[in-house]
Amino acid sequence: MVEEGIGYVGHASSKRGASLEKLIWIGLAGVLGTYARYGLSGIVQRTCGSAFPCGTLAVNVLGCFLFGLVWSLAEDRLLISGEVRTVVLIGFMGAFTTFSSFAFETAQLVRDAEWTLALGNLLAQNVVGIAGLFLGFIAGRLL
Repeated sequence: MVEEGIGYVGHASSKRGASLEKLIWIGLAGVLGTYARYGLSGIVQRTCGSAFPCGTLAVNVLGCFLFGLVWSLAEDRLLISGEVRTVVLIGFMGAFTTFSSFAFETAQLVRDAEWTLALGNLLAQNVVGIAGLFLGFIAGRLL
């Protein structure tokens, strides 16, 4: 299905393991993704000026668009190498927004007509994720 790099579930996969150089590039891209998320989210939220999390929405939507663009340029048009795709999607996008990975994986399940798994992923990621957040709040208060 996919070569070395980002797999079906969004994890790096390689028979030989990741090289030190690749790990450094992924880390540097992650730093840039973190700064980009912080900057864009803050600017959009200040501009929006509402209680609605506009900054997070902007980051997630842009992240999904960029993920689709990079994937298409690497897989469909072969304009980006597998190595660059890995650095951008795992490093930059992983730090910018993990929502893009969630959206991609769900879209892959839909594309493969795995309707039950797609719905299960949507429910699990959202319902169980929010439940986990509340459990974390409770645990934090009990400590």
